[in-house]
Amino acid sequence: MTSAPIRTCVGCGGKAAQAGLVRLVAAGSRVVIDRARSGGRGAWLHPTVPCLERAVKRRAFGRALRSEGVQADAIALRGELTGNPRKD
Repeated sequence: MTSAPIRTCVGCGGKAAQAGLVRLVAAGSRVVIDRARSGGRGAWLHPTVPCLERAVKRRAFGRALRSEGVQADAIALRGELTGNPRKD
């Protein structure tokens, strides 16, 4: 009997199975979705607008990725996560 890895969302702070979250990494000074799961330091986020907005507001990506110079482009990430860059 195996259990799925549990991760914490940087937006809401809730715990969820790794399969239900999206992994984000720092690419230079930007935060991008890590679709290839390339390894290294990453942050996990529910693929929802409220979690993304809360993470951006709290500046959680810099702390989670241990890189204070990292900037999250909320509009671009919202478009990638939900398919709709507008705030609804």
